[in-house]
Amino acid sequence: MAATVVRQADWAIVWNAQSRRHVYRRGVDIAFADGSLSFIGKSYGGAAAREIDGRRLFVLPGLIDIHSHPEHEPAYRGIREEHGLANMYMSGLYERTQAFASPDDEARAANAEFAYCELLLSGVTALVDISPAWDGWIELFARSGLRGFLAPGYASARWRLDNDFELKFAWDEARGRAGFAAALRLVEAAAKHPSGRLSGVLSPMQIDTCTADLLRDSFEAARERKLPFTVHAAQSVNEVQEMIRRHGKTPIQWARDIGILGPETILGHALFLDSHSWIRWWSRTDLRILAESGCSIAHCPTPFARYGQVMEDFGAYLRAGINMGLGTDTTPHNMIEEMRKAAVLARIAARDIHAVTTADLFHAATVGGATALGRADLGRLAPGAKADLVLVDLASPGMAPARDPLRSFVYHAADRAVRHVFIDGQQVVEDGRVLTLDREGAAERLTRAQQRIMATAPARDYRRRSADEIAPLSLPLEG
Repeated sequence: MAATVVRQADWAIVWNAQSRRHVYRRGVDIAFADGSLSFIGKSYGGAAAREIDGRRLFVLPGLIDIHSHPEHEPAYRGIREEHGLANMYMSGLYERTQAFASPDDEARAANAEFAYCELLLSGVTALVDISPAWDGWIELFARSGLRGFLAPGYASARWRLDNDFELKFAWDEARGRAGFAAALRLVEAAAKHPSGRLSGVLSPMQIDTCTADLLRDSFEAARERKLPFTVHAAQSVNEVQEMIRRHGKTPIQWARDIGILGPETILGHALFLDSHSWIRWWSRTDLRILAESGCSIAHCPTPFARYGQVMEDFGAYLRAGINMGLGTDTTPHNMIEEMRKAAVLARIAARDIHAVTTADLFHAATVGGATALGRADLGRLAPGAKADLVLVDLASPGMAPARDPLRSFVYHAADRAVRHVFIDGQQVVEDGRVLTLDREGAAERLTRAQQRIMATAPARDYRRRSADEIAPLSLPLEG
């Protein structure tokens, strides 16, 4: 098959296999065919089915998002940005999941399609989607063009609130086991999809809502099937306190002791370690445990920053030798914003501008994510790697002057400068427009879905409040 060729790309981020790092190259041709990159260098001389003028373009590998919840997060727009409970250490997580659950698969589809569009437009080409299984999920994901790692969630318990200060758990181990079985069936179906772009991740939801047996069995099933394994852990002060109450040890220490940490493990967040200033537990071993296990961390700065919480600090995890990736745990689903916030918040936490570099964050958003997923063919521009790439418009005002185009992209232009996106060699974004999905239609359906969610909130809320009482408007409505 004749190749698609980007001719004379003004700037490109290319993988140097010898130094194992991303580097800049200028004035290069980049060719791809049959879903893989075939040439990166000067003057490609092979047959070309299509040529793209690379002058005024900045080419980078597609971004890899290893932690997202597209099935419900977009419907929280206007609800969750300032929503939290002081008695829950500012977290509004437990109240929201109880009062604002998605009411039906139509709402889930609207949420997911809207989020997938945002992800594509911010240069994401591979996505770990942690969602409850719903009808139509595989088909919509395949249609999006994204490279999908579907992670159907399940748990032995649900969080429950009866008041503003005490987190309770509604245990149903049979339901957790049934969810595990359904998850195995779904990831098997995803792997068989004719697109060839879908696979699975085993995802017991939270370390505090799953029994040790369910976690261990899920981990072993992932290892047997050579799949990634992910679980939320050390994501809240409440969770850490609960695990210490149950077991006398932190979530990270308990995860080690029950045998679920390894190179295939992706921990969602792992923010509240024993050394964190909001925890200050006596042991101070969590960071070392994570490093020695070989697991990866999915860092998602935005939701925690909204509560006034930060990872302490991203650079410390890197220096400990932990593989770090990034995710979009909340709306907006914008990986470039997550890179920027992760950099700024790490420097604030460390009180050091040199605590983390832009290169560190870009590595996390590409190769770090690929490493977490066990995919050496993703997250880099190199011959033989998958043809997942992003073409950024250097003529976009936000990119000027493009002395250092990665910095201009991350700190200034962001998704506004994304012009084209290719996944598996197929174009999914053209001139800033998603080709595979209906963004405008999804936005309309999302609005209706949010209205249904808000209408049912009083029946779900432990105090029977309206949605407006739980999350008031930012300004008073008069007239």
